[in-house]
Amino acid sequence: MEITTTIRSILDRKGTNFWSISPSNTVFEAISLMAEKNVGALPVMEGENLVGIISERDYARKVILLGRGSRETPVAVIMTRNVRTAGMDDSVEGCLELMTENRFRHLPVVEDGRVIGIISIGDLVHWIISVQTAMIDDLEHFVTGAYPV
Repeated sequence: MEITTTIRSILDRKGTNFWSISPSNTVFEAISLMAEKNVGALPVMEGENLVGIISERDYARKVILLGRGSRETPVAVIMTRNVRTAGMDDSVEGCLELMTENRFRHLPVVEDGRVIGIISIGDLVHWIISVQTAMIDDLEHFVTGAYPV
């Protein structure tokens, strides 16, 4: 059974608020913002333009393991530059497959060339579980004839 819903469904529930950082900010500032906002990645923006993404994984692999200093290293040095994005009408399943195959956990959502939100693999899994739970409840009510009034 396939659940066909779109990223729009997730952002309608989650909201479109997101935090970003500039490529000239330091990695320390990026990690501090991620900790403050309890997020694992930040879109890297120059004005309205998406130029990269920085994640906790980037920090661990490109700063800590390489002996760089987070207070001196600009975000531009370690960010991922070729960022994959999703559109509002992309399917949840397609985005989950993209993220799983390419081994990343955060996906900016773009509409009309502008970043309007960001989704995580956790958002996608949570959505799928909630849809499947609702479907199971509906099937149980159908089979038992016990419909809520």
